[in-house]
Amino acid sequence: MAKLKTLPGLTAADFMHPWDVKATAALKAVPGFDKLIAKVMEYSFERVYYLQNVADNVRVSDKMFPKLNRYLEWGCKILGVDKPELYVSLDPNYNAFTYGHTKPFIVITSSLLNLLDEQEKMFVICHELGHIKCEHVLYTLVAENIAILIEIFGKMTLGLGSLLGAGLALPLLDWYRKAELSADRAALLAVQDPAVAMRVFMKMAGGAESLLDDMDSSEFLRQIRAYEDRDVSGLDRAYKLLITVMRTHPFPIMRAKHLDRWIAEGGYTKVSGIRAEPLRI
Repeated sequence: MAKLKTLPGLTAADFMHPWDVKATAALKAVPGFDKLIAKVMEYSFERVYYLQNVADNVRVSDKMFPKLNRYLEWGCKILGVDKPELYVSLDPNYNAFTYGHTKPFIVITSSLLNLLDEQEKMFVICHELGHIKCEHVLYTLVAENIAILIEIFGKMTLGLGSLLGAGLALPLLDWYRKAELSADRAALLAVQDPAVAMRVFMKMAGGAESLLDDMDSSEFLRQIRAYEDRDVSGLDRAYKLLITVMRTHPFPIMRAKHLDRWIAEGGYTKVSGIRAEPLRI
């Protein structure tokens, strides 16, 4: 790892993506959202997920996967986040996620870890720490349980609640995708190397493990710009909306585009220079 720096006094507002800020405000303004939040807490989804996770996965510590534990501790120091629990799950899917509002914990799948080098693993861990830093985790619980909650509301209100809940699903998914852009910025502030971020997105977009040596980051950046150019017609823009609207995460290429733009426009340099101090390990 290169010599890393901490960012004392860093706040989520220093780096949050404006789309995330706007989508969060829009979500809070949706009628019935406060009731949805109340039901999440009432039905204790957080506790259920935590117990299931502890029973099914392996917790990272200074003796269990010590490198991952080190990356977690470095990320917490850099971003100013209390250390959450971190788990590794045996899973063929490339995934990492954070659950829990009162006691957040992070889970990373074994397949994703197998795909990434050491710096890239830290990027993924710090992406999840970014969700905690930005206080995304409560809304994430709602997003993950939206279908169950709509069914509960429907039974309680003879179907009316289902209609109200369905109206929340799209703005909630919209927020979910845009929250990812803020977490990507947090991860970059932690690993402090844009090339690492681009490699993660490239691998998540098409990283066959046997072909990693044949991947080229500069070609991936060219592909990003080609995708941007497809906004030439209203029909292309409509197609982009249709293939995105029900996703929980933006396409990897779009995440790379937004982070690349933040770097190019000077946002990353501005924030990463805030009272930077050497990381004491």
